[in-house]
Amino acid sequence: MSNGSGSMVSRRRLGIELRLLRERTGMSAADAADRLDDLSQTKISRLERGKVQRPRIGDVRALLELYGVTGDDSEALLDLTRGSRGRGWWNSYSDLLPSWFHGYVGLEAEAAELINFEPQLIPGLLQTEEYIRTLYQVLPGSKNDDVERQIKVRLLRQDALHRGNPLKLWAIVDEAALRRPFGGNAVMREQLEHLVEASTWPNVVLQVLPFDAGGHPAVTGGFAVLGFPEASDADVTYLDAQGGLFLDQATDVAWYRNLFDHLRAHATDPDRTRDLVKKISKEFT
Repeated sequence: MSNGSGSMVSRRRLGIELRLLRERTGMSAADAADRLDDLSQTKISRLERGKVQRPRIGDVRALLELYGVTGDDSEALLDLTRGSRGRGWWNSYSDLLPSWFHGYVGLEAEAAELINFEPQLIPGLLQTEEYIRTLYQVLPGSKNDDVERQIKVRLLRQDALHRGNPLKLWAIVDEAALRRPFGGNAVMREQLEHLVEASTWPNVVLQVLPFDAGGHPAVTGGFAVLGFPEASDADVTYLDAQGGLFLDQATDVAWYRNLFDHLRAHATDPDRTRDLVKKISKEFT
């Protein structure tokens, strides 16, 4: 893995391989569990879905033996298992991040490209420190120490845009997100000025969906589609809702890519976007 974390992408790849090997034998997950003493059907299913955070070498070896995988093929998958056991930087913030969001951060850290539509907020990877602080301070029961650590997490995620092989981000933001004042005029002006600057980066494309575009089919909420450098790693759609929702079926991902294309066609082009963001920023005086 490019960032050395192992994490989510490796686990998904391992899970896909294990599922394909099992299906090739004609066994169900229940059949495999019946033949193994230490693995339940639930554990096998979680391994295949990449949900086991630190897969045990012994569990994977037992499955490979059951499926008749030997030699170099077996060693390659065991190496993949070892790589998937690494810990990402976000594990240090496990007390702050919901378990489902760990998966998203892991995928984001290893993605090559990200398309993102945000109807209510500035995209997380483009938020300023003060804007982030305001977002967390308005949450019920927020504590200052936790807020500062949440800010740290968000800023660390933004490193993906500045690494040696930076993440390619194409973001579409509803005009409402630009006009909703978080933290007062100074915070919003700084945030919008940062958006203008970020829109000039070679790996970032920013568009605004203006009010005069009228109704659109993404009014139900924001979403992101993540693509990865390896062709074997299927794209993933993430729906931003409580508990998070990950979709990796090709038909689902294609549907959201088509939805993004629809929004892109109705949004302002990048040059007009910069002009619009500059104009709105001047209103926060």
